[in-house]
Amino acid sequence: MGAFQNKKFRGSADANTFGAKYRAIMAKRPFLLFGLPFLTVIVGGSFVLTPATAIRYERHDRKVRQMSKEEALSVGKNKRKVDMREEYYRLAAKDIDNWEQKRVKRFAGESDGLL
Repeated sequence: MGAFQNKKFRGSADANTFGAKYRAIMAKRPFLLFGLPFLTVIVGGSFVLTPATAIRYERHDRKVRQMSKEEALSVGKNKRKVDMREEYYRLAAKDIDNWEQKRVKRFAGESDGLL
């Protein structure tokens, strides 16, 4: 006795239905079942992600922007002037040879590094 056929029996009534025509087209052209939906998702995703990326870069540009000349001039007004001689004498006035090492206070439950 021979092997069973792979094709299912379809009656003549089923041959003219939309489902039967659709199955026949899909069997002949698998691109419509796999390739077309894949390409649609890829192209559609690029259209959806383009505005989202633009929003991201616009937000970044709002945070990081160029300063105007007036803003740049006003930034350094409140700083004190640094003089090397003054810094030298301020440091010399401190007794840097006589110091004591102190441990930093640890948070509760944090390891203090001692064995």
